[in-house]
Amino acid sequence: MKLTHLLALPASLLALLTPTLAGPEYNEHLHLLPLSNDYLYAGFNFTSTTSLSAYESHHYRYFPRSLGQILQYTHTSELHLRFALGRWDDESWGARPRDGGREGGTGVELWAWIDRDGGGEKVEERWGDLVNSLSGLFCASLNFIDGTKTVRPVLSFESEGSSRGSDGVGQQLLHGTLPNEVVCTENLTPFLKLLPCKGKAGISSLLDGHKVFDANWQTMSIDVRPICPSSATNTDDECMLEIQQTVDVVLDIERSMRPRDDPIPRPRPIEEIECDETKHYNGPDSCYPKRKEGAMGWSLSKIFGTPVLGSCHLAEDDAHENVDITLEVPSTRVVETSALQLSSPVVDAQNTDIRHFKLQEGIHRTDLTLPYQPNVASTLRSQPPLYATRQITGHGQERGGMHTLLHNPHPYPQTIIYLETLPWFLRPYMHTLKISHKSSSKTVELEKMFYTPAIDRKRATKLEVQFTVPASTTLELTYDFEKAVLRYTEYPPDANRGFDIAAAVIRVLPQSQTAAQSQAQSGAAGSGCKGRGSYLRTTSLLLPLPTPDFSMPYNVIILTSTVIALGFGSIFNLVVRRFVLVGEVPRGPLHAVVARVRELVGKVRGGKMGKAGDVGGDLGGADEDSGSGGKDTGVSTGKSGGISDPVMGSGSDKVD
Repeated sequence: MKLTHLLALPASLLALLTPTLAGPEYNEHLHLLPLSNDYLYAGFNFTSTTSLSAYESHHYRYFPRSLGQILQYTHTSELHLRFALGRWDDESWGARPRDGGREGGTGVELWAWIDRDGGGEKVEERWGDLVNSLSGLFCASLNFIDGTKTVRPVLSFESEGSSRGSDGVGQQLLHGTLPNEVVCTENLTPFLKLLPCKGKAGISSLLDGHKVFDANWQTMSIDVRPICPSSATNTDDECMLEIQQTVDVVLDIERSMRPRDDPIPRPRPIEEIECDETKHYNGPDSCYPKRKEGAMGWSLSKIFGTPVLGSCHLAEDDAHENVDITLEVPSTRVVETSALQLSSPVVDAQNTDIRHFKLQEGIHRTDLTLPYQPNVASTLRSQPPLYATRQITGHGQERGGMHTLLHNPHPYPQTIIYLETLPWFLRPYMHTLKISHKSSSKTVELEKMFYTPAIDRKRATKLEVQFTVPASTTLELTYDFEKAVLRYTEYPPDANRGFDIAAAVIRVLPQSQTAAQSQAQSGAAGSGCKGRGSYLRTTSLLLPLPTPDFSMPYNVIILTSTVIALGFGSIFNLVVRRFVLVGEVPRGPLHAVVARVRELVGKVRGGKMGKAGDVGGDLGGADEDSGSGGKDTGVSTGKSGGISDPVMGSGSDKVD
C-alpha cells in the first residue's frame, strides 16, 4: 500500500465514525436608511454559525475562539452584551431599528443564562468569572459589575435560543448594568477582531472609530445563542451555535462628510451661503441661511471616509455571496452604482422603497452614491410602540422621587413590562408606588410585580412590574425614595457630578389575535411587535447625593501634620543630639583655615589702627609688652595709660 493511502486512512475512518456536521456559515449585511433632518441610519450585522459538536470539540472556524473559551469556562449557554452611547430620537426618527432587540441602555448592559448546577454560589462564581473575562476581552470596566449592580429579572427577558430539552429549569438569568461606562474606540477594536476579516474587508471596513463615535446615537451588541431544529426528536440531530455582532449608528450627513483637512467647523463665506430673502430681517449686513429642500446627496466613501474594501469571501466552496447591502429610499430617488461593483438592484416585492445589492467578487473598492435630488418624498416611518421619558423630582439632599411618563400613541391597549435596577443607596418607598392617568387621578392596576429590596453594599434593588397602557393614553409611574449617606471613601473623584442611575428597560409584549384584528380594521400603523415583542430604554439619570466638604479633612490633616512635625521634631532633636563645650569640639582642617582667615583680618585691622596716631601706636606697643611681662608690668601700664583696654578694662578701676 502506498504511503499516501496510509496517511489518508485515519482521516477516512474518522469521517465514518464522526456524525455529519452542518457547515459553518458567515454573512454580512448593511442596511442604510436616510432619516429626517439629514440624518442617516446605518445598521451593520455580522452573523456566524457553527455546530455545537464542533464548538464543544474546540474546533473554531468562523466562531471567535477567544469568546468561545470564555463561554465554555463559565458554562454560559446564551450571552447578550450591549455598548450604547447617545439617545434615539423617537419623535423624529420613528420606531427603533430591529424593534429595539439589539439596543442597550447608556453605557454597558449585559445579561446571560448560566448553568445553575452546583447551587447559587457556583452561579455567582461563574458570573464573576464571566464579567472579569469580558472586561479584559473588550477593554471595558465590566469587572465593576458586582452584586450591587446585578439583578435576576423574571419577565423582562426571554431566551432567544432553542436548545434541546431546555425549559429554563437548569439555567439562571443574571442581568447587570454599568451606566457610567464611556464607550470608545478601545471597545470597537476588540469587537472587530472577533470578525473573520478583522475589519479589513467587507462592510466592516467602513467601521472607523472616528466616524462611529461621532454619531448622534450608537450601539454595539454581541448575541450568542444555541439554535436547534424544531423537529428534533432524537440526539442525532445537529444543533447550531450562532453569534450575531451588530453595530447601529445614526450619523449627521453634513458633519460626517466634513473634509478631513478641515475638521474644525468654520462659517462659510457669505458668497457661498444662499440667504432666505423672505425674512423681514434680511438685509445687506445680515443673512438667514435658506434651508435646502429635497434630499441631501451623500456616498459611502464620503460619510465613512472609505468605500467598501472588497468582499469578505472566506472559502472557495461557499455557494452564495455572503455580503449584501440594503438601501431603503423612495423609488423615485436616484442611486448611482457602477455595474462592475454592484450587481443589478433587486426590488423588494412587499416594499418598493427597499433595494438589495450584492457585492461581486474581485472588486476591491465598492461605493454607493446618492446625488442631491430636490422634490423627493420622504419615507414614512412607523410610530414606535411606546414613548417613554424618566426624570428625578424633588429637592433637597435627603429625599426625592422618580417620575416616568409612558405614552401609547396607538388606538389599542398595550401590555408592557417595566424593569428598573436601582443602586443600594437609592431606597424606594414601595408604598408610594402609583401608576395613574396623566389627565385624571384614575389609577391602573398592576398585573404582576416582582420586587427585591436592596442590601447595603451587597445587593441592588430590582423593581419589575407588568401592567397595561390604554389606547392613546399617557400614564405616570411615580414613587418616592430616600438617599443614603455614603462613606467618604465611597465617593468618586468628581462627586459633585452625581451618581449614574441605569436606564429603565421597557418590554412591549406582542399583541393578541383580537388586538391585531382590531388594528387591521382600524388601519393603524403596525407597532412592529413580533415574537418576543419590542424593547426600548429610557435615558440614564444623575442622582445628586449628600456630599461632604472634602476640604475639612484636608485642613485637619494639614493642621495635625504641622503639630506632629513641630512636637516630634523638637523631642527628636533633644533625644538624638549631644551637647558639648566649644573647646571639646575636635578641630579639623576647616578650623585651621578659619583661624588663618581670622589672623589675617586681625592684622589688617591692627595696621589701620597703627597708622591712626602715634599715641595709639605706642599704647598698643606698651600694652603688648605688658602683656608679655608679669603682674607688675600689667598694673603699671594700666595706671599710666588711663585708656581702656579691650581685654583688661579701663585703667586703675579695673585693676583695683
